[in-house]
Amino acid sequence: MPGLFAVEMGKGGVALVLLHGFASSHDYWKPVMDRLPANEHVGGRSILAFDLPGHGRSSPTETARTAEMADLLLEEFDRRGIAVVHLAGHSMGGAVACLVALKQPARVASLTLLAPGGFGPGINARLIRRYAVAQDETSLTPLLAQFYGSARAVPEEAMSAVLADRARPGAGEEYLRIAETFLSGEDQGVLPLDTLAGLGIPITVIWGEDDVVTPTTQAHRLPSAMQLHLYDGVGHSIGDEIPDEVVRLIGENVR
Repeated sequence: MPGLFAVEMGKGGVALVLLHGFASSHDYWKPVMDRLPANEHVGGRSILAFDLPGHGRSSPTETARTAEMADLLLEEFDRRGIAVVHLAGHSMGGAVACLVALKQPARVASLTLLAPGGFGPGINARLIRRYAVAQDETSLTPLLAQFYGSARAVPEEAMSAVLADRARPGAGEEYLRIAETFLSGEDQGVLPLDTLAGLGIPITVIWGEDDVVTPTTQAHRLPSAMQLHLYDGVGHSIGDEIPDEVVRLIGENVR
């Protein structure tokens, strides 16, 4: 399989790697990346925003499972000569980040997780499946709106990025194939959170109280080693909704 696509900026230090969520791409991180260089703890280091396998400009995986995505990401680190990383992951990307840490904990300096997948069985499976196959603005608009807090409109840039991505041949079919690997009926697979917390890696979890994709109640049962930050009026698309706070918390976790 060819290497994974990534947008990279900066050089030096322990790299910060950004992993987007399901049916998204590196474009999700643009509001955060625009602000990261100004952060005293992040500016000056290498920052990479990847397209996960089967997303954006990265080729599909054989099985489409998140565990395979983690393996391919580790292979990509080897290919690029990246020994240790700070990982920030949103939703499914958060689950992939956790799997990377579970597979090779010595390579992960910190985890910053935005509404991560796999932190409990609850998930809006109906929304995920509908979102996976939606192709045009008419069908996408009411679905994408559910990823944001009740007081926020979908940014035009976010809609444009999603529409451009869905123009790829076979995108909807591939996304549905991926969705069915982490969904089991109306639930999702669950990560071993106690094992993850016991790795000794600094873990920051960020969640929005208006999240209707992955229930915020999952954040109420986290191991004590995980630092939790909850935000009123924020939905699932945290990086788009409160990018300044995301940058601040990433900076605090990587210093």
